[in-house]
Amino acid sequence: MDGPSGSGTQAVERAVGGVFRERLTNIIWEYGTLIGLLVLVVFFSTMSDAFLRFGNIVNILRQISMLAIIATGLTFCMVTGDFDLGIGSIGSIAGVMTVSLLVRGVPTIISVLAGLGVAALFGLANAVLVTRVGISSFISTLAAGSVATGVTFLYTQGQAIYAQLPPAFEFIGRGYVGIIPAPVIIMALIVALGQFVLSRTRTGRYMHAIGGNITAARLSGIAVSKYRGLGLLFSSLGAGAAGIILASRLGSGQPTAASGFFLDAISAAFLGQTVLRDGRPSVIGTFIGVLIIGVINNGLTLLGVSYYWQDISKGIIIVLAVTLATLRPKH
Repeated sequence: MDGPSGSGTQAVERAVGGVFRERLTNIIWEYGTLIGLLVLVVFFSTMSDAFLRFGNIVNILRQISMLAIIATGLTFCMVTGDFDLGIGSIGSIAGVMTVSLLVRGVPTIISVLAGLGVAALFGLANAVLVTRVGISSFISTLAAGSVATGVTFLYTQGQAIYAQLPPAFEFIGRGYVGIIPAPVIIMALIVALGQFVLSRTRTGRYMHAIGGNITAARLSGIAVSKYRGLGLLFSSLGAGAAGIILASRLGSGQPTAASGFFLDAISAAFLGQTVLRDGRPSVIGTFIGVLIIGVINNGLTLLGVSYYWQDISKGIIIVLAVTLATLRPKH
């Protein structure tokens, strides 16, 4: 009796253990990115007393605000299966053009709209080249970024544009509403709007359908070219908005100011794909990716780690994010 009973008990234990391991594995796949963010927060708060102070938390949000905006725009592009390699250059030219108009006495609102308009022109050009001509979004946006960089340097002769800028424009990048920095409020509004559009509107549903299966979407009657074009347009507008806020923050128009956002935005967007179960791009996932990058950058800075290690960490993040998105089980 003992033998069969013991074997039965072991079988039950193995079954329970198998179920537990399966559930644990599912939890890791489902919430691994959020767990990683929590681990980073715990680690840096343990290593530095200043990390969880209110002032530093506000500082992190302000630091990631422009990255979150540009990465949100990039997410729209990626949802439809395209990609934008020119966001850094487009952000830079939008900031330079806005400041140059302000220096000439053009009202703030018109200057900002003109800067966004320049970014939109590049987005529309990409949309035409990709959807009408049939050029790959990688090639089109890479070329657009090169053109934007060239135009910016021709216009500025490679020099930054410095001047006393209007208080209304300075408020965009340096102002506060109560204790909250203005860029953080702008970021929250854009991220919330982006999440709503992609998850709650017909436009978002169509864009997801195109990214999931472009042939099926076309056969279903969806205007594929229109929504792919919108994705590229929104990507450029996000880049332009971030570049303008950065110009306000710096108090000048810098020809290469927004170029540093490129790698961070890609890292955040790819990392964001590991947040949701389906492994698809999403605004909320991208924002969590931005938070992870912001926490890493801020934490390493507080610990006095060289800036170059931050670039190394971002490269590792991209590799890990793409690997996780590739290997995770599909539901």
